[in-house]
Amino acid sequence: AMEDVSAKFVSQKISRTRWRPPPAAALQPPDVFATGSWDNEDNRISLWSADDLGNVGLNGEYHGEPHLLCDIQHNGDVMDMQFLDQERIVVASSTGTVTIFRHHQNNQTLSANHRWERAHYHVDQDTPCGGAACTGVVCNNPEIVTVGEDGRINLFRADQKDAVRTIDNADSSTLHAVTFLRTTEILTVNSIGQLKIWDLRQQRNEPSQIFSLAGDRVPLHCVDRHPNQQHIVATGGQDGMLSIWDIRQGTMPVSLLNAHEAEMWEVHFHPSNPDHLFTCSEDGSLWHWDASTNVSEKPSFLHQGGRSTTYLSHNTINQSVVSAWLSNDPTKDRMEITNLIPNQTLSVNSLDVLGPCLVYGTDAEAIYVNRQLFA
Repeated sequence: AMEDVSAKFVSQKISRTRWRPPPAAALQPPDVFATGSWDNEDNRISLWSADDLGNVGLNGEYHGEPHLLCDIQHNGDVMDMQFLDQERIVVASSTGTVTIFRHHQNNQTLSANHRWERAHYHVDQDTPCGGAACTGVVCNNPEIVTVGEDGRINLFRADQKDAVRTIDNADSSTLHAVTFLRTTEILTVNSIGQLKIWDLRQQRNEPSQIFSLAGDRVPLHCVDRHPNQQHIVATGGQDGMLSIWDIRQGTMPVSLLNAHEAEMWEVHFHPSNPDHLFTCSEDGSLWHWDASTNVSEKPSFLHQGGRSTTYLSHNTINQSVVSAWLSNDPTKDRMEITNLIPNQTLSVNSLDVLGPCLVYGTDAEAIYVNRQLFA
């Protein structure tokens, strides 16, 4: 199974990896991805082509590795990154600045298209060293939402110089990640184990709902919303646990699943096949969670190649829900979990999935592409 994966050593610690969204009508797998780096003397935003990786030789072996299309220097660590559209990437920096980079496909260059200097700051926006890390960014073109260490939420528009809206004291703790629930609502996670929903139509600077992990206030690092069922949300945090939430009911997660042995850095539902979910961790693992039905009828390929497979039972509070993530119908009570990188030792900081393709980046200064996720 591991021979499906091509690696590229890049002499940079990779903090973010993102597939470029395909054109609306495209049926072919994604071919370009972006990476951002951190903790290097010279951090970079890079664009890579993976399009020749699908060429299989006579003996079924893979050819090639991702090749660099273009790159550009980035000031500070890349904390988060999202494509706004096919040409523009929004990047969050540890300096507090948010930058839109544009990819010029005719001559394969990247340029800084727009910058919001010190969108996040601790003391005063004009103090030279007062920047606070921008920890998370999410786009719904032309809108861009950023969150930061300063507990601030900004709403930007790609074509406007100033913020459309800023919620200055949105949180008294660090906001670590943000996602859109729907076009007018966002969801944030923070360093004391809380999820908060914000309705951007409301002028008041208070969340419309607050959810929290019971007991220990474990910092939450990442969040993703189920692509079809907007009430289902997954989060991961410092203890490596995966939490599944139903925001229609209660204020606590419906499932807590034992996962990684260290911080979970990212969680992603597969955008078109959301019974599959992917998580990556500081412990060097990347897990594929398969909650689709009929685990017993799965092809045996999942058990080969030194991958570890575990079955977990999970119980939930509400029985009327049909989603695999919330169901406690006994026949669906098993979930198959596969560690896609059994022997990795350094942190897997980021992953992205699109179609049959997975890309992930690590502190081992390498990026990896798997073009046959569901082989």
